[in-house]
Amino acid sequence: MRKLLTVLVGFLMVVPTVAAAKPDAGRPERPLTVMTYNIHHGAGIDGVLDLERIAVLIEQSGADVIGLQEVDRHWDVRSNWVDQPAWFAQRLNMHYAYAANLDLPPVNPGEPRRQYGTAILSKYPIKDFTNTLLPLYPTGEQRGLAVAKIKVRGADLRFANTHLTSNNNAERLEQAQKVVELLGKSKTPTLLVGDLNATPEAPEIKTLTAVYDDTWTEVGVGPGYTIEAGNPTKRIDFQLHSAGLRPVKAAVPVTPASDHLPVVATFALR
Repeated sequence: MRKLLTVLVGFLMVVPTVAAAKPDAGRPERPLTVMTYNIHHGAGIDGVLDLERIAVLIEQSGADVIGLQEVDRHWDVRSNWVDQPAWFAQRLNMHYAYAANLDLPPVNPGEPRRQYGTAILSKYPIKDFTNTLLPLYPTGEQRGLAVAKIKVRGADLRFANTHLTSNNNAERLEQAQKVVELLGKSKTPTLLVGDLNATPEAPEIKTLTAVYDDTWTEVGVGPGYTIEAGNPTKRIDFQLHSAGLRPVKAAVPVTPASDHLPVVATFALR
């Protein structure tokens, strides 16, 4: 009888642990491949403007969601006045959202406005999209934080894309602080990608990695350098993530299509 009671007590002690584990254990993981890429308005290190080779690179990567920086929309002759985000979306058969951080009037009345900024491409529907302008110093260039809500096979994903300033550390730190403030605390799995124009040890990057995990340090192999593309010596392009996303692998494909190299990572999305 005493042995039976001991077995029953042991069983009762195990049950709550198993029950507590069930919700997480029963939640399916969805594979998700993500790219971040500063495309330099489509001009490569060879000086050639070629959107097609960028599109092929995206196809070959298998990326489901892409954050692009330095994207022109009817900007000027340097990109042949092309609406680049619309071109990529049509070429790749993807949904897209565009954030015009620079928005200028047309050269001639009646023509489209001249815009420059960031874009998000997605194989999955973009349910909501916002772009918030970040702190700007008098001699700086306007930057923004683009945030899309995307439904990935029934799971919610918050995807943020940014391009921080390149020439002022204090301005960039304020921008990073604003990004943390804007994204806030959320239970929705969040990815923050972009050209952050600083290396991992910089205060502005540490401001972000205090909140979000650095995918490359978790699963990347090697230094992960992304600039300059011909002979990269610095890692300034990042994919950061919150809970709910488990990184599986990350790589930096070599390509001459821009002055940056892209970062491609695969996650398991819960």
